[in-house]
Amino acid sequence: MPRLSDTMTEGVVAQWLKKVGDKIEEGDILAEIETDKATMEFESFNEGFLLHIGLQEGETAPVDALLAIIGEEGEDFSALLAGDAAAPVAEATSPEAAKKEETPVAVAPAAETTTLPENITVVTMPRLSDTMTDGTVAAWLKKVGDVVAEGDILAEIETDKATMEFESFNEGTLLYIGLQEGETAPVDSLLAIIGESGTDVTDVVNSFTTETASPAAAVETPKKDTPTPTPPTAAATPSKPAASAPAPSAAKKVSAIQSENGRIIASPLAKALAQEKGINLAKIVGSGEGGRIIKTDVENFTDVIVADAPAFTVTAPVGEVSQTEVKNSQMRKAIVRALDNSQTTAVNFTIGMDINMDNAMASRKEINALPDTKVSFNDMVVKACAMALKKHPQINTEWTDDKTIYNNHISVGVAVAIEDGLVVPVIPFTDSKSLTEIGAEVKDKAIKAKNKKLSPAEMSGSTFTVSNLGMFGVTEFTSIINQPNSAILSVGGINQQPIVKDGQIVVGNIMKVTLACDHRTIDGAVGAAFLNTLKQYIENPVTMLA
Repeated sequence: MPRLSDTMTEGVVAQWLKKVGDKIEEGDILAEIETDKATMEFESFNEGFLLHIGLQEGETAPVDALLAIIGEEGEDFSALLAGDAAAPVAEATSPEAAKKEETPVAVAPAAETTTLPENITVVTMPRLSDTMTDGTVAAWLKKVGDVVAEGDILAEIETDKATMEFESFNEGTLLYIGLQEGETAPVDSLLAIIGESGTDVTDVVNSFTTETASPAAAVETPKKDTPTPTPPTAAATPSKPAASAPAPSAAKKVSAIQSENGRIIASPLAKALAQEKGINLAKIVGSGEGGRIIKTDVENFTDVIVADAPAFTVTAPVGEVSQTEVKNSQMRKAIVRALDNSQTTAVNFTIGMDINMDNAMASRKEINALPDTKVSFNDMVVKACAMALKKHPQINTEWTDDKTIYNNHISVGVAVAIEDGLVVPVIPFTDSKSLTEIGAEVKDKAIKAKNKKLSPAEMSGSTFTVSNLGMFGVTEFTSIINQPNSAILSVGGINQQPIVKDGQIVVGNIMKVTLACDHRTIDGAVGAAFLNTLKQYIENPVTMLA
């Protein structure tokens, strides 16, 4: 049973979203858990099969009680349920604890602790995503000396997936800041100290700096009557529950918002709206707390609309060698690791095909003439891919060292370019959705991606990926496979060119597509057959409306 709020001591299983025998992917929602504050989705940080459910819907149990067991299909877990194996059960039932390397333990044994003053709380770098190993402080929204209330946003933390607001689960005065804006540190590193105004925290800070190999050792084990926090944990004190970071599915995700000292403080919605309208936020006076710019400030702004200035410009005199260094974001680092892994492990090959878009263009025009309907060519490609995958299941696979996994469901990921790199929001069960449903979901998730509001769950679970650069004037390109997928489709723009039709040379609208395949799971003939089916669907859109 996870600890999903700072005051939670027990939870109720409101609903199971998976059943015994189901295959579990990292990021899948296992169940809805009712805490003392809300009913929250609880997602898995592991993959495997759901072997055992320890609590039925409606049942209540304390934090750390056996909730479920995930493992290899058919694996014997009877020893975990034996009466004399309570300790192993406790370890096996917490998905976060099952991967110790993913979620460092935030509370050290009492024998190795340094006693903290009763009136302070140590806040450490929270783990805000399932793959986060370190974080960067994008902005502090509080400064040393500020009074902090429970629920106040302390800082914005940049993870490998998004920039997220980190709120305080404690109240007091911000006594110390351990990381400055732009600095990066591992999960559980000293982030801040909150406590009674005037408290000397020198010894606490020194205990962290002298024990950097195990910063958690500076945090005292909670008393017996205090609930033991489960990861992700952001702080601990001897007298009250530790300050817990929100679970990834519940965390608030926002774009990086600059703060004070000449920078701009704005809400995520205000920033997104300003970007959409081309308004320079620096020209707006905020009416929110602390001068924060909110949505209504942008909506009511009537000054001359100007485009935002670039992050930096080249100012070196002609003939002078000059360079500008820009720190790599956590997201960019994660993208590089994923791409490098894909290039070094997959055995890639590519095949391409021309698709005549004349009928697709005519059909799209008719579809979009309907009230409240908007379908793009990319939506048509996504739908066609989903239908083609049903006929060619070999494309919808994943490679592991000892087996090939055939996905019986189809969930197409759509690559979206954002400021910090590339993300892939996923359209679950794409084959079961209409063109208009796909179009609406793609648009909604693309907007969320650009505003960095996509949750990890919305970027997980793809079985195939589409990457489209046609809107940038690109006619043809090759993408790197988005593992664990076995293939990715690269879509170019539509261009007029001469074609032969009924023995005559006429002007046709041609779109070039390229399929990158992992040869470990897909052979050339299989890839070619998939492209031919895809071509038939796109060139005859009526077949996708059935």
